[in-house]
Amino acid sequence: MRGGEFADLQAFAAIARHGHFARAAAELGVSPSALSQTMRHLEERLGVRLLHRTTRSVALTEAGARLLERLVPVFEGLDAALEGINAFRERPTGTLRLTAPRSATVHFLQPLFVRFHEKYPDVALDITVDDAVVDIVAAGFDAGLRLGERLEQDMVAVKLGGPLRQLAVASPGYLARHGTPRTPEELLNHTCINWRQSGSLALYPWEFAREGKWFEVAVKGPLILNDRRLAIEAAMEGLGIAFWSESFMRPFIDEGRLVPMLEEWSPPFPGFYLHHPSGRQMPAALRALIDMLKESFPAK
Repeated sequence: MRGGEFADLQAFAAIARHGHFARAAAELGVSPSALSQTMRHLEERLGVRLLHRTTRSVALTEAGARLLERLVPVFEGLDAALEGINAFRERPTGTLRLTAPRSATVHFLQPLFVRFHEKYPDVALDITVDDAVVDIVAAGFDAGLRLGERLEQDMVAVKLGGPLRQLAVASPGYLARHGTPRTPEELLNHTCINWRQSGSLALYPWEFAREGKWFEVAVKGPLILNDRRLAIEAAMEGLGIAFWSESFMRPFIDEGRLVPMLEEWSPPFPGFYLHHPSGRQMPAALRALIDMLKESFPAK
């Protein structure tokens, strides 16, 4: 059905509802003469008379009554569909698909699970925990959390929290047995626990900075994992030196289970952002999550 034919049927339904051309024309925002011409064209196209016209009133013919009987549920269904779409725009509802690395999930999303559900019970959070860099559009996600240095230029980015810095850490027992490295290069003489992102063959680089210039140290060791938490647990058990963001290891450092080192070689870098595709129409559920994240983890 073409758009003009649909508009003609809407005009017919308005006339039938009001029983009067003038009132129907006022509802549709057209002149009575234009509405009368629309009906004549509709009847000519269908090859059947739909209305009985008099100078005072309008009545449906048998064909018109039968057509209206079929049209009413169609228009009601369309109204219901549009109301459902409005609900997505105005009230947080539906499923919100997110992807985030484990560290960001634990730090930013997990603390909000209960509060977000209590405030927005009609929203289901579908979260894929993945340390790999994901194309959120191609993978069908509404948004993702990622380090600022890895964001695509065409994404809308919302800063969460402050900058991060990565530290080399080891257990007190390991350092007592093997000594503490004083420079990043001395890590080459130590047992280190490597990490790689899911879906990648490359080891994650251990990056340090000297006089404002960043450089990498290719450490070696007996264990390679794609789960940072397991790497940290291996370090706490004394296997070797691990490397991760300070904020996520801080509880273990404060408990004395891990000892940071080379801190003067580890300046901060941009932290995490929530990113989503650019566009004017943002789902209400995503808007609600962004607002709660910004309130809980204001940019620093």
